[in-house]
Amino acid sequence: MENNTVNNVPNKLDRKTIERNRRIHMKRLISELTSLVPPQHFKPSKELLSQQDQIDQVADYIKKLRERLEKLKNRKKLAISSCERNTDVRNSALTSSRFPVLKIREFGSNLEVVLVSGIRKNFAIHEVIKVLEEEGVEVVSVSISTMDQNVHHILHAQVKVSRFGVDTSMIYDRLQKLFN
Repeated sequence: MENNTVNNVPNKLDRKTIERNRRIHMKRLISELTSLVPPQHFKPSKELLSQQDQIDQVADYIKKLRERLEKLKNRKKLAISSCERNTDVRNSALTSSRFPVLKIREFGSNLEVVLVSGIRKNFAIHEVIKVLEEEGVEVVSVSISTMDQNVHHILHAQVKVSRFGVDTSMIYDRLQKLFN
């Protein structure tokens, strides 16, 4: 019988130690959890609240975050659908507008020539390069891409003799004549 009593005493101590360690561990976890929530969310301050009240306020904070996330997801869906509708309207307007579209931008001794045409109404890019070279501009790079029903040509060029410059209005007029 003495063996049982002796054996029970350490078990009680072990259970007490285990329970105390569990409470310490839980207290640390609750502290860590509440530290993740902004302090302004706790009313009154976190130090004046019991552990249960802290947990309740953390749960409330998580619930509000979920609601906000749902609202933001809905706003994103609306924005995407609105953007898609606007893109469709713009694309149909571009497709029905008169082609080609010509823009020339001058950056010091560099030029960027942007040409947009419809897929069905295309032109020979070598003719554009020829006009640019005749006007004293050397084409450095050309990129061509197709987007929806449009073909985008972007030519990057440099003025051959920067002292004399280049007359962009003359280039624009000659390219417009080329397309008409």
